[in-house]
Amino acid sequence: MNQNYPTTYAAKRKARRFAVQGIYEWQMSGNPVHEIEARTRSDNAMHKVDIGYYHELLSQVVQQHEELDEILIPALDREIEALDGVELATLRLGAYELKNHLEIPYRVVLDEAIELAKHFGGTDSHKYINGVLDRVAQQLRQAEKQQA
Repeated sequence: MNQNYPTTYAAKRKARRFAVQGIYEWQMSGNPVHEIEARTRSDNAMHKVDIGYYHELLSQVVQQHEELDEILIPALDREIEALDGVELATLRLGAYELKNHLEIPYRVVLDEAIELAKHFGGTDSHKYINGVLDRVAQQLRQAEKQQA
């Protein structure tokens, strides 16, 4: 990837915002990830986005969605098919980060997912996202949660 793109906290936050939108589009349309990414990059000013992280999140969440769903299902109070599309995209992204980015504290992953849900989701979806991902963190980050 081009090293001229930022990798700051804010740039990663922007990458998550674009990624959750792309994941949502993929869920709703089935459009190929490379098309979603190409359109997003051509239609938006991406100079303040961590492009590498955006690409990773979008491509890997889609590629690993079945495995991520298996992680999420025990933490859900309803069938995965009954979830709102934005909630599902946000949960998948959060589960991916909890599983694959141990360098990011679980509380940061939860906070970021809550902010995504507040921005894109329904009125109280952030509360549901928080509860589900907290249960997932208990499963995936048990030692880290016990230290908190």
